[in-house]
Amino acid sequence: MKPVRRRIRRHFGLTAKQVAVRSKRPWYLQWCISGLYILVGYLIAYWQFSSNQDVYKKLQQTTLENQTLNTKVIQVERQLQIEKAAQTNLAKELDTVHDENMHLKEDLLFYKNMVNSKK
Repeated sequence: MKPVRRRIRRHFGLTAKQVAVRSKRPWYLQWCISGLYILVGYLIAYWQFSSNQDVYKKLQQTTLENQTLNTKVIQVERQLQIEKAAQTNLAKELDTVHDENMHLKEDLLFYKNMVNSKK
């Protein structure tokens, strides 16, 4: 009698194993669901790929704009270098003209003093 009680307790008591009840889907339904998942995956991949082509076009357009802007920057830098060189040349010429002017004023003052001293 004890072995029978043990068996009953083992199956129906607190120490009994936990059992999960699942309903089994038919095989054709599982295949249809997996095929649907695959189809959705391919559609998402195609959508991503087709949207990336627009990104590539935008990337090419921005690289062309970047190249044109770089050429404009180079032109402006060269103009700035030319203007700086012209400004330094003008500053040197202004210094020489200023020195010449001072020398001529000194000469004029000297000649005025000579003329005034003779009178």
